[in-house]
Amino acid sequence: MSWVRFTKTGKDHFRTVHADRLAELNKRAPSALPTRKDILTSLNKGDEFDVLIIGGGATGAGAAIMKLDLEQYRMVKEALFERHNLLEIAPHLSSPLPIMLPIYKLWQVPYYWSGIKAYDFVSGKRVLKNSFFISKSQALERFPMLKNESLKGALIYYDGQHNDARMNLAIILTAIRHGAACANHVRVERLNKDETGKVTGAHVRDMVTGAEWDIKAKAVINATGPFTDSIRLMGDPETARPICAPSSGVHITLPGYYSPSNTGLLDPDTSDGRVIFFLPWERMTIAGTTDAPSEVTLSPQPTDHDIEFILQEIRGYLSKDVSVRRGDVMSAWSGLRPLVRDPNKKDTKSLARNHIIEVGKSGLITIAGGKWTTYRHMAEETVDKVVEVHGLQTVSGCVTPGLLLEGAHDWNALQYIHLVQDYGMEVDVAQHLSSTYGDRAFVVARMCKMTGKRWPIVGQRLHPEFPYLDAEVRYAVKEYACTAIDVIARRMRLAFLNTYAAHEVLPDVVRVMGEELGWSSAEQRAQLEKARTFIDLEMGQMAKQTAVSNAPLNLTKEEMQRAKERFHQLDKDRKGHITVNDLRKHFREHNQKIDERVLHELLNEVDLNKNGEIEIAEFFQLYSGLKGGQLTSNRLVGYLDEIHGTPSVNRACGGI
Repeated sequence: MSWVRFTKTGKDHFRTVHADRLAELNKRAPSALPTRKDILTSLNKGDEFDVLIIGGGATGAGAAIMKLDLEQYRMVKEALFERHNLLEIAPHLSSPLPIMLPIYKLWQVPYYWSGIKAYDFVSGKRVLKNSFFISKSQALERFPMLKNESLKGALIYYDGQHNDARMNLAIILTAIRHGAACANHVRVERLNKDETGKVTGAHVRDMVTGAEWDIKAKAVINATGPFTDSIRLMGDPETARPICAPSSGVHITLPGYYSPSNTGLLDPDTSDGRVIFFLPWERMTIAGTTDAPSEVTLSPQPTDHDIEFILQEIRGYLSKDVSVRRGDVMSAWSGLRPLVRDPNKKDTKSLARNHIIEVGKSGLITIAGGKWTTYRHMAEETVDKVVEVHGLQTVSGCVTPGLLLEGAHDWNALQYIHLVQDYGMEVDVAQHLSSTYGDRAFVVARMCKMTGKRWPIVGQRLHPEFPYLDAEVRYAVKEYACTAIDVIARRMRLAFLNTYAAHEVLPDVVRVMGEELGWSSAEQRAQLEKARTFIDLEMGQMAKQTAVSNAPLNLTKEEMQRAKERFHQLDKDRKGHITVNDLRKHFREHNQKIDERVLHELLNEVDLNKNGEIEIAEFFQLYSGLKGGQLTSNRLVGYLDEIHGTPSVNRACGGI
């Protein structure tokens, strides 16, 4: 996403007393990062660190970058400052986004107008763009799918948007370049203490190799989000009472045409009082969200009930001419929001409105709660508390406001044009690389192989519908990707955009990672299986199959007969099920060359009970799902229609 830098008055905000120090820190670092092996070696040398930070999310990463060298009004003002800082330090990852609030009742005009204008006022000189009112016709021009009955107009306001996983990684990489030792896939097994009960470090385990060792530290920070209490109980098992109350929020990904003018839509008043939205993201549309208490888990899963709630709310906001289908959902996931209770308050049911910092009797410093926008301020307060409690010496005050993150140093909004002109890349690929890696996009470009085509000259796509390249997999390994899930979900975002496409690229992702990391055939098979399970359970694929399985059959007798005939074209020996051998034989008989990998994918997409076979009941359910909109397309049906020329109920798209 392109972004134009702010005016001089906005940038002047960062020219404070630490400007000279900041200018020194903002010098572009060399390209090479230390390897994961080098970092683990430094952690295992037995040296004592000043601070050990448990947790690699935004706040933990932000604390690593610190490297020791009226309530609602205050919260909003703090968030607006931090939002501006995010847009300044990572302009390639962050951008202003217009969001529309449609208005259907006249009394809502002054109500929302006053609230939005107060938001602008508190923003002051850091306001992205001023909010404004648009007429009904202008609202429909921006959002043609909007329900127009009783529509009075709409308010447009601006907020920031970013690629959260990439931003998190950029913070970590920046911390590493400034001297922090950061390692992923390392789990704390226990906290180590001295004879007085004070925490002195942790015993950890590398989940990749199985190696275990102790890390010594003068202070330990617990920044583990929804897992806050498990670490607190390690530090103070007798006195620590739970403070984290995780909440589950489900989001879904829809096709890009749900946000046609690159404008978001917000409904602050849903049927049950929750906020619903859809926002353009990565050329697709994200919609959400639910809000329900949740158990703490490493593998949160969206349910079909949650997905249907979001779809139903969306249907109520869009024109009746628009059919919002279950099959339009390309991906779905559940995130855990770490809401916290203040342990110092007697009312244990009340949740903190912001974040809290707790100092345990063991000396463990816990930072909990908060939100993405204010991660930097939370990290600053946490490190200040560490310095205060443990008497650590600092070289200077906090320098992170205005500290450029990985990829921001030489980036500009027109950088992608140089990638097109200098390397011969396709425009959408160049835009993706620029908005993902910033000025490091050129490093990725230099890793690309020649295509052997007239155009593009370089850049082999992993999937024809998305701008991700095979060279990005190799680059992801240099950025500490250790598993196939790391790549498809945490480096590229394909698992969040389209689960079918994620499944399709997995073999190539595993192959490239195997070459880079020296994986055996057994390890490659294990990585493939783990990633497929992740997509099915955590990215909504299984919820889709539940929706298809539970949907009542809605086929006429004629449609049932046609589906049965099609089934028997594959199951010629009438054994009652279709195997991958049946598919292979059928395609060969009709001179169709289908890759072996694709054959297994075709079977898996229809095999609802996952027994390795397609039964006739599953075949009927497939055709019923296509007719009812639970599915928008199916590759096997498409292939069969192409061979036999029989029209089916198959429809465009291909979501979950």
